[in-house]
Amino acid sequence: MENRKVWDPVVRLTHWGVALGIVLNGAVIDDESKFHTRVGYTVLALVVLRLVWGLVGSRHARFADFPPNPSASMDQLSDMVSGRKRIHLGHTPLGALMIYNLWASILLIGLSGYMMTTTAFWGIEWVEEMHELFANWVYFSALLHVVAVILESRRTGVNLPRSMVTGVKSVPSEKV
Repeated sequence: MENRKVWDPVVRLTHWGVALGIVLNGAVIDDESKFHTRVGYTVLALVVLRLVWGLVGSRHARFADFPPNPSASMDQLSDMVSGRKRIHLGHTPLGALMIYNLWASILLIGLSGYMMTTTAFWGIEWVEEMHELFANWVYFSALLHVVAVILESRRTGVNLPRSMVTGVKSVPSEKV
């Protein structure tokens, strides 16, 4: 196994900060509290920071390293079905699609959450429904993400959760 530094501190901070904020707002904090709003804006700020970091950050943090690529995503699905183990140092193609899905959904949660605090949209049912719809979509997507990370870790032999904690991926030398 070869240890490769992949995830920089900004990637890891934004990843775990967003995850914590989503769990807090979804399962712990009362939706009507000011703390819910503060946590929501913090999550939004972390996503914006990550988007900026996608332009100026380290190699594997940059969008150029994980463009949304349906063809590569289909290849990854084919690998999974056939048992072929292709190691991706950065994000996998399917992981990239999930990341863009989560970021877009979180931005829409933030927009609808902000709209609910304005006099123009306060109490408007479709805004609240949009907020709830995207929140539920993020919970579902995050669950799917966690399951996929666990399955891919087992399938490829690369401990993906550990790499997002330490910043280092341990990968088979011949696969890099």
